[in-house]
Amino acid sequence: TSTTFIDRFLATAEAYRVPAVLLINKVDLLTDDEDKEYCEAVASLYRTIGYDVLEISALTGEGMTELRERLKDKISLFSGNSGVGKSTIINALLPDLDLRTGSISDMHDTGMHTTTFSEMFPLPEGGWIIDTPGIKGFGTIDFDKHEIAHFFPEIFKISAECKYGDCTHTHEPGCAVLKALDQHYISQSRYASYLSILDDTNPDKYRKPF
Repeated sequence: TSTTFIDRFLATAEAYRVPAVLLINKVDLLTDDEDKEYCEAVASLYRTIGYDVLEISALTGEGMTELRERLKDKISLFSGNSGVGKSTIINALLPDLDLRTGSISDMHDTGMHTTTFSEMFPLPEGGWIIDTPGIKGFGTIDFDKHEIAHFFPEIFKISAECKYGDCTHTHEPGCAVLKALDQHYISQSRYASYLSILDDTNPDKYRKPF
């Protein structure tokens, strides 16, 4: 799962004021130090921004008790790329469901679709969970280019110091966001995600050539 995919999801959740928690599943597969360090770096990045991050393994049960506590008495939707283990997580939470799970495709190293429509299930301790089909990309629509920065909490906070109120944080003089980017107070990956969503607002992006 790319950070761009994660950031687009989080930005949309921010836009609609939906609380988001990141689940890093399959931590049992992190067998070498390089993979573990990368996982910790990703988790640390989003925790620093202010997001909850749970590192779990639906297979071994690691982190599942805390996940259950987060889900209690809430309506929670599980979503993400194909192959990240959503159905396996839900099976661990509700063993009687026995949802179908799939293997990873050898050809593309991606998940095979096993859920084809959204389903909602009650939790015995209270609350509901919604399982959704795996998705390969996450586009954004109807975002005002001047509001996109509002959906990146760390960018929005620093943007208050920009010289211009309508700053797009791409080229303007006196841009506090670009300064923070140079000083590594804003991560390059998050800024790249911001630019990718900003590009979605370009009316020519999806226009077919004549």
